[in-house]
Amino acid sequence: MEAASRGARSKLGQTLGILPGSDRAAANGWVRTAVTTGLGEQRNALIAQSCDVLLAIGAGYGTLSEVALTLKLGKAVVSLWSWEVEGVVPESTPAAAAARALELAARRVRAG
Repeated sequence: MEAASRGARSKLGQTLGILPGSDRAAANGWVRTAVTTGLGEQRNALIAQSCDVLLAIGAGYGTLSEVALTLKLGKAVVSLWSWEVEGVVPESTPAAAAARALELAARRVRAG
């Protein structure tokens, strides 16, 4: 997530880190706003609920739970080197994954 945050900040984007613990200092140095939850992995439900589109990177079990929760909520999931699950849109490069996620987010916003 540090690389994603660094990339967003390099393009003057805003970055939000939803942290599992209660220490803001645990956020990587590229996170502009750190939200501490104290919820551990249960924070994944907050991520799924608050996103327009989930961009899943990597294949950790925490990522898998985020993917499952997001799909269950009827939202789009784009994957980059991540889980191959029915309903997930795979992409092979960071640029393609970011572009697809932005496209799907824009569709969701337009749909209301």
